[in-house]
Amino acid sequence: MAAKLKKGDKVVVLAGKDKGKEGEISSVNPKAGKAIVDGVNIAVRHTRQTQTSQGGRVPTAMPIDLSNLALLDSNGKATRVGFREEDGKKVRYAKTTGETV
Repeated sequence: MAAKLKKGDKVVVLAGKDKGKEGEISSVNPKAGKAIVDGVNIAVRHTRQTQTSQGGRVPTAMPIDLSNLALLDSNGKATRVGFREEDGKKVRYAKTTGETV
């Protein structure tokens, strides 16, 4: 099945502790069905000090399930993604507005 969400998409979180937050997808793991969204699902990781970097508590974005994300359309609302054929190519489009994304 084709990936409905890609790197660089603006998304909104539908469920979980960060419900309602918006962000941009920085990476997608389609095999695991998860994505990393900037500013969402933040966890604190502790790092050891090295010669090149300062140690301490580092906030890191953790993966979130793709089923808990929805694409933002041009109106700024959550929408589902569909596929259609245009000029012999398969393109994604927002189901609420009908425009390609």
